[in-house]
Amino acid sequence: VALLQEKGITDKHVLDAIKKIPRHLFLNSSFEDYAYQDKAFPIGAGQTISQPWVVAKMTEALIENKIPKTVLEIGTGPGYQTAVLASLGIQVFTVERIDELLRTARPRFRQLKLNELIRSKHDDGNLGWAENGPFDAILLTCAAPALVDPLLMQLADPGVFISPVGTDANKQILVRIEKRDGVISEHDLGSVSFVPLLPGVM
Repeated sequence: VALLQEKGITDKHVLDAIKKIPRHLFLNSSFEDYAYQDKAFPIGAGQTISQPWVVAKMTEALIENKIPKTVLEIGTGPGYQTAVLASLGIQVFTVERIDELLRTARPRFRQLKLNELIRSKHDDGNLGWAENGPFDAILLTCAAPALVDPLLMQLADPGVFISPVGTDANKQILVRIEKRDGVISEHDLGSVSFVPLLPGVM
């Protein structure tokens, strides 16, 4: 948490959430000793757990105006970002295309007693979860080539959409989209590097 503060994270809710969620629970045992370094690590299936600064930055951008009641998360991964959001009292609907990752994440949610705030689904994240929308906020933990229209349609008005955008992992940017009174505004939050948003399920 001190390191995140040094790197510019200031929101007390975000810092408290990071402090509350034990990151080592979301890592493979070979990386547990490094869990509280500000680094990304592989979690299997060609995926990674984001570095804590990225999780904190995305969460801070998501709750900038207020803490939303509902969030659609695309890309559950190990469940760390999901747990951080749920620890803020947010109802999280999370979609993961890799069944192995979702089956590993769910017991972690139960262990942390967050399972009542988290609903998860094994499906193609490009489709979102329309029957539970519209959502106060949407967050992608994978990079889309461009903003995904079916997801934008599931965003409430007003609403906030956080997404890495770009096909080249070295040239992606993190964007914050705000929808208000039917008007879409976009803000560049800086360079990031994420695995790509892919279609289908595994």
